[in-house]
Amino acid sequence: MDGLMQKRATALQDHDTEALRDLGAAIRQRALSQLPDLLEQLEANCTRNGIQVHWAQDGDQACQIITDICQQQGARSVIKGKSMVSEEMELNHHLAEVGITALESDLGEYIVQLAEETPSHIIMPAIHKNTEEISELLHDKTGTQRSQDVDYLTASARAQMRQAFQRADVGLSGANFAIAETGTLCLVENEGNGRMSTTVPPCHIAVTGIEKVVQHLADVPPLLSLLTRSATGQHITTYLNMITGPRKAEEQDGPQAVHLVLVDNGRSDIYQDDQLLDTLRCIRCGACMNHCPVYTRVGGHTYGTTYPGPIGKILMPHLLGLEDTRDLPSASSLCGACGEVCPVRIPIPELLVRLRREAVDGDSSRPSVVRGHGVKRHWTEVGVWRAWAWLNSHPRCYRAALRLVMALRFLSPRRLGGWTRYRKAPRPAARSLHQHLLQRNRSSS
Repeated sequence: MDGLMQKRATALQDHDTEALRDLGAAIRQRALSQLPDLLEQLEANCTRNGIQVHWAQDGDQACQIITDICQQQGARSVIKGKSMVSEEMELNHHLAEVGITALESDLGEYIVQLAEETPSHIIMPAIHKNTEEISELLHDKTGTQRSQDVDYLTASARAQMRQAFQRADVGLSGANFAIAETGTLCLVENEGNGRMSTTVPPCHIAVTGIEKVVQHLADVPPLLSLLTRSATGQHITTYLNMITGPRKAEEQDGPQAVHLVLVDNGRSDIYQDDQLLDTLRCIRCGACMNHCPVYTRVGGHTYGTTYPGPIGKILMPHLLGLEDTRDLPSASSLCGACGEVCPVRIPIPELLVRLRREAVDGDSSRPSVVRGHGVKRHWTEVGVWRAWAWLNSHPRCYRAALRLVMALRFLSPRRLGGWTRYRKAPRPAARSLHQHLLQRNRSSS
């Protein structure tokens, strides 16, 4: 993580970083402000280009749409480029249930798939594994010789992938941006697997969230400048793919059919709230994770959700509801590092505070777009805080209660649940702060 932070800082030295971030935020905000119209424009232009557009209300419907396309193609195998949305909707498991094999072609995703794990980072899925662990995994699963030579391990995986690309019936990818003006899908990568997944198989399916749309082709270069520098510290990725339709009659390669699946899965609910709407600006660079002092110490799997780190803590409560993610907004020190490095200026700390308030808000009459509103509110905690407020607004009762607590300090419990697992239980002091100050004033006079 230290290396990634340094690479980002170095890559942005030749730019007016703050002006570029302002531009990126404005582009994403403008696109979101026109999202319904831009989605209709994207569908119309994609259809004109020969791309078949499908709409999915949630992950299950998206999985069913993709399954139907694969079955129409008579597909038994799918080769996948990197796609976090497919992880979000657990596509691989859904395809396996109907007898279709899905193989990840991104090296990090491939390693994670062999280990039967989930990605621990949205850009570097296998960052939690070292070379020795990867070598042992490839040896056990694919027969590759044990080696500490990274180039050898990468070449072995590449050779295995090449055969899978040639045999696959369907190629699947994500999309970094969908350009409404031209009906173009933009995909950036460093390994070439995305280009192979989208061109070698006879059918290409792109799946992405509805928030990834941008208005103009001219909007893409500033966003790419921010995305690549923020994610990996590169000025540009090795491959930049612009997909505008299936193979034409005069072309010698490319898929015969291209499908675009636009997934909502709770995003339109976020869109209804003027503050939470900022969550949808995200361009999935991972910079907030790389700079988060919590994430860098506990890793992505600790969060237990598809998207970990700061962006996961504000996105997953919408996708899964606060009932299943009630602790995520609180798993933060609110240091603000994530907000300071976000290339599109998402105010993540402010949104974390908002979601914390949503989790404990007791006003059931107040409309909220967040599922699980008030899930952490408990009558005992409410009673304690009401008693605290009453005592602090009645001075005589407060002083009497304080004297009682100090007199009975030796009866305070030694165990306070999880707090005392690694800490000593706090005990009231023998004298209050007021008493200390009074004694000091008397001594000084």
